[in-house]
Amino acid sequence: MARTLLAKRLMYKDTLVAWINRAGTNRMEEKPNLTLLLANPRGFCAGVDRAIQIVEIALRKYGAPVYVRHEIVHNRYVVESLESAGAVFVEDLDEVPDGVPVVFSAHGVPKSVPAEAERRGLFYLDATCPLVSKVHREAERHHDKDRRIVMIGHAGHPEVIGTMGQLPEGAVILVENEEQAATVAVDHPDHLAFITQTTLSVDETAGIIDILKRRFPAIQSPRKEDICYATTNRQQAVKTLAPRCDAVLVIGAPNSSNSLRLVEVARTAGCANAVLVQRADDIDWPSLAGAGTVAITAGASAPEILVEEVITAFRERYTVAIESAVEVPENVHFKLPRALAG
Repeated sequence: MARTLLAKRLMYKDTLVAWINRAGTNRMEEKPNLTLLLANPRGFCAGVDRAIQIVEIALRKYGAPVYVRHEIVHNRYVVESLESAGAVFVEDLDEVPDGVPVVFSAHGVPKSVPAEAERRGLFYLDATCPLVSKVHREAERHHDKDRRIVMIGHAGHPEVIGTMGQLPEGAVILVENEEQAATVAVDHPDHLAFITQTTLSVDETAGIIDILKRRFPAIQSPRKEDICYATTNRQQAVKTLAPRCDAVLVIGAPNSSNSLRLVEVARTAGCANAVLVQRADDIDWPSLAGAGTVAITAGASAPEILVEEVITAFRERYTVAIESAVEVPENVHFKLPRALAG
């Protein structure tokens, strides 16, 4: 009798497991299949990683609060994480009290900002991306040679404000698009140079440069392309993936220039349904109805944890197959300021 009861229990257990497995399979079958293409590279670049490290190390070394002029990078998740650790973000140096460290954001600042910090005796750390600093030095070099400078960039962007602020007012002319490039007037066309914002669309900028060179054959070009390696690599990855996709999701902030450019590049490359999302909660799921392949990338200031969050949200709604696509290795690292090194 004991054997019979045991046998019945085992048979019941096997039946129950089989039923659970079938039920699980049926539930999985109810989810539509979807392929996610993960762009590589994506997310943090070396300049963003360095800037965030500067704030984190300053908080550990000097204690909270550490003030930061402007968002250290354009991503609310990053900013809020640093705020929870004791960082205080302000838009003007006047908001920084005496006796506390202040960090300048990765986008760079006009020369007047560190000058004011020194006048007040503030201890400051400059988290400007070294590639942005390179553009600053180029602008100064051209100015020293009495060249008028055309800057290709977006009005009001912190990087543009910071770069133009390296020189006296009027020394730099801002050009935002091909129409302006075709009409911009300069006093001495034979003494002219151009520089660019680092986070622009590579293709769009190329068109503006072509117009400037055609109108001003003597214009001086940067010694090396100003648009940074990370911007170029991320745009190239999206350009390759977009024609294969029903949709492209770019994870990034609405005030992130490089993230917005990724959306534009995806649409130009053939995927009309390319959108920017800050978090998984921002995804418009009805717009993805019927999609079989979706590409995911992230702007240079978006952390990988947000990519993982989006993938998890897809897994809740689809049977997901993930492919890692367009591998471009990035091995760039920037040194920390001397005050934080070691």
